[in-house]
Amino acid sequence: MESLKIPKGVRRVLFRTLNTDRRLMFKSEYDSSYVGFTTEGARWLVRNTDIKLVGVDFLSVACDDHLVSAHLEFFESREIILVEGLKLDDVPTGIYNVHCLPLRLLGAEGSPIRCILIK
Repeated sequence: MESLKIPKGVRRVLFRTLNTDRRLMFKSEYDSSYVGFTTEGARWLVRNTDIKLVGVDFLSVACDDHLVSAHLEFFESREIILVEGLKLDDVPTGIYNVHCLPLRLLGAEGSPIRCILIK
């Protein structure tokens, strides 16, 4: 994470990974080799950046070997929103404004959302 050199003040980051290139969101079989955060990567991001929203291009922000522990690192801060399952196929690397519009579901721990990127 440190090598990405995410500048202070950046609040939202969407990660387009090899998951997109491998089209893992479109496979019917589960593939445990998807790219996701390790516990250490999540901890570094929480402690060393101003990020409040992390978006990823697969069903989980955490890699298969760190499913619970990486999520707990993000949730411990109580300030970071996780957005999973993004379709980033046609989105070139760049700086965007991102707006996420969740459904308001009472009593739910998550919600389907529509994310809008504006260049």
